[in-house]
Amino acid sequence: MIKFNIKTPREFSFDYSLAFLTRSPKEILHLVNERTVRKLVKVNKEFILFTVSGNSTGLTVQILSETLSPSAKEYVKNYVSEWFDLDTDLVPFYALAGKDDVLKPIVKKYHGYRIMGQPDLFESLVWAVLGQQINVQFAYSLKQRFVEKYGERYEHDGHTYYLFPTPERVAVINPKELIPLQFSRQKSKYTIGIAQAFVDKNVSREMFHGRPLIEAKEELMKLNGIGNWTANYALMRTFRYPDAFPLEDVALHKALRIQMNMRAKPSLDRVKKIFRKYKGWEAYATLYLWRSL
Repeated sequence: MIKFNIKTPREFSFDYSLAFLTRSPKEILHLVNERTVRKLVKVNKEFILFTVSGNSTGLTVQILSETLSPSAKEYVKNYVSEWFDLDTDLVPFYALAGKDDVLKPIVKKYHGYRIMGQPDLFESLVWAVLGQQINVQFAYSLKQRFVEKYGERYEHDGHTYYLFPTPERVAVINPKELIPLQFSRQKSKYTIGIAQAFVDKNVSREMFHGRPLIEAKEELMKLNGIGNWTANYALMRTFRYPDAFPLEDVALHKALRIQMNMRAKPSLDRVKKIFRKYKGWEAYATLYLWRSL
């Protein structure tokens, strides 16, 4: 058993990370018990189960799997840092938000809240597709059924832990198989099509490293089912593009209406105008406005 600590920035709150991770009882890809998170990952056919908990200076990580390759610790360390968004310097964003009437009270209240990520681009894209035009809890139900049926599982100490289905597994699914899971025909088609794009090497996580947001977004939007909102959401969650901007997001519009005491939800042009002052930090402005709800 391997145990180590990861130092976190001053602008980090484990409590707010936990609040996000526990937002649905139907979440199947991690388990939260009190203040400890359990997560399963797989590297080169090796299952790695680990826990993350908070301490006075950062995070304590414990790898529970008994047989591990020499690189397992480094992989988990990097995964946790990425998952909890530890490498983003929020000081410039807080400086900007501290001068803004809308964001100032929100960032003060939720100081240290960060973008909990989805390091797996395929998972991120499929999750965004599942969430299109339905409420969050129903999206979690779809994901739960999907993962239980097609994801790999790992047993440990009386619990079953799951991995998100791989593109290779999903690409060979008959779309009709997803209908009993309450996927719409359109979402079935999009999900399998995205998987096929990964299998065919038309899309991969590696191809987006270092690319400007506009280029990355245009590349993702070549996929059926991936529009502006979905592409921005995935780039925000997987790559932490600080300027990713899910303009069409309904919850964002609701948050702006409430925070700015508007009589009706803002038009897309109005949202664009409001967000000009957050240029370069649109993703984090969106994150805190979501949190305000």
